[in-house]
Amino acid sequence: MALYWCTECIPLAVTALLPVILFPMMGIMESGEVCIQYLQDSNMLFLGGLLVAIAVENWNLHRRIALQVLLVVGVKPSLLMIGFMSTTAFLSMWISNTASTAMMLPIANAVLQQLCDTEANAEAREDAHERDRSQENQAFEMSEQGHDKGLKREEWYKKLSKGMSLSVCYAASIGGTATLTGTTPNVILKGQMDKLFPDNGGIITFASWFGFSFPNMLLMLVISWLWLQIVFLGFNFKKSFGCGNRKAGDSEAFQVIKDEYKKLGRMSFAEGCVLTIFILLVVMWFTREPGFIPGWATVLFNKDRPFVTDGTVAILMSSLFFCIPSNLPRCWSNNDKRNQLKRAPAEAPSPLLTWDVVHEKMPWNILLLLGGGFALAHGSEVSGLSTWLGDTLVPLQSIPPFAISILLCLLVAMFTECSSNTATTTLFLPILASMATAIKIHPLYVMLPCTISASLAFMLPVATPPNAIAFSYGNLKVMDMAKTGFILNFVGVITINIAINTWGVAMFDLNTFPTWANVTKPL
Repeated sequence: MALYWCTECIPLAVTALLPVILFPMMGIMESGEVCIQYLQDSNMLFLGGLLVAIAVENWNLHRRIALQVLLVVGVKPSLLMIGFMSTTAFLSMWISNTASTAMMLPIANAVLQQLCDTEANAEAREDAHERDRSQENQAFEMSEQGHDKGLKREEWYKKLSKGMSLSVCYAASIGGTATLTGTTPNVILKGQMDKLFPDNGGIITFASWFGFSFPNMLLMLVISWLWLQIVFLGFNFKKSFGCGNRKAGDSEAFQVIKDEYKKLGRMSFAEGCVLTIFILLVVMWFTREPGFIPGWATVLFNKDRPFVTDGTVAILMSSLFFCIPSNLPRCWSNNDKRNQLKRAPAEAPSPLLTWDVVHEKMPWNILLLLGGGFALAHGSEVSGLSTWLGDTLVPLQSIPPFAISILLCLLVAMFTECSSNTATTTLFLPILASMATAIKIHPLYVMLPCTISASLAFMLPVATPPNAIAFSYGNLKVMDMAKTGFILNFVGVITINIAINTWGVAMFDLNTFPTWANVTKPL
């Protein structure tokens, strides 16, 4: 399965179904025991998160949020870049990284093109005015100067376009790490923890994940922005932060964003409903089991056992999209009775989401991929493979834990450049769990940073869909992405390990080996 996932010789989802065939035939597990692994609580959490993302995209709410943020930050190159990065990262926390990248890059290109064209027109008018005032023998010399100036301007905007394209795709990958449902590896970690360590007490929840990963995401985002500034803009404060005389160009580029925002019109009833459900879902996730006080689920339902989980909340709120109408009932309109009498018989308004839309946009293959990973982990446990792997990794006990974490993060970050982050996480997490129990360190100490490292696919266009989209938009060469992403991979690994050794230790008590991790694998 590892070989097939890495080479993608058959679709990833089909590879994920191999345990259903091979485990019963090899006498490892009964078919019923294998099949039940394919629809765990983590799958329901992921399904609910995807339904919310589909609703947000379907009603274009993500575009309204993005344009509103850009209207606030303005169009100065440096501020524009951080505006695009922060907006893309925020959207990627809730919708797919691919969708947020595909939406933001055309907007970025339109704004940059407008800035370039406006500056070129302003320079042309200025040159024409100067030629009118100059002598004929100086005209040719000024023409040459104008040509050189134009080449410099085009070169600068070309570099800016490359930097902006990379900033958007990198921000999408970084933003997806901040929430439990932001990207697939995060959900895989929760599922593997609950599968391999069933008595962990729900250590990974939406709130605990956000508390750890959101500060790390902000740190990575700022460092990435600074690095992209150095590489593509050179920290020219006059050009980047707008200390020069380019107010005309700025205003016209700003008008492009305003025009795009005006095209959306006023917020519709459907958009308002989707936004309300989205906010309620996030609030319920945070307050279900915040950790420092009893959450609403603990008080109402989970007094004896964890009946209600984050997956329960996700499915509850996402099911509302199929119940709430997408427009106000006709009787609420302000039309007079005569007009109402002339109307055709009332029809039920369409809901916020229909199953046809969900069926078209839902990545069903990911749900199978999640299930295949859980089945593989359970098979490794039942067969005794996990125990054998753990025993072979005992010599690592002599290496300091922080060094083990850094080395494993670098390995995962390099591996994910050639393989999907989902497949990478699915392969590595059971092995890391076995290693942690063998050398008596907290499983999350290595599993959590390696899970986030699986999203650090910054070097190659084929590493992740956002990179491929940026590569097609930004006139990028493979070497541009490789040189920039190589440093960011190391920076990401360093920031993740700083996080796990500071507030991560305090949040999850990572300095001790928990009793729930001391499990005996059946042979």
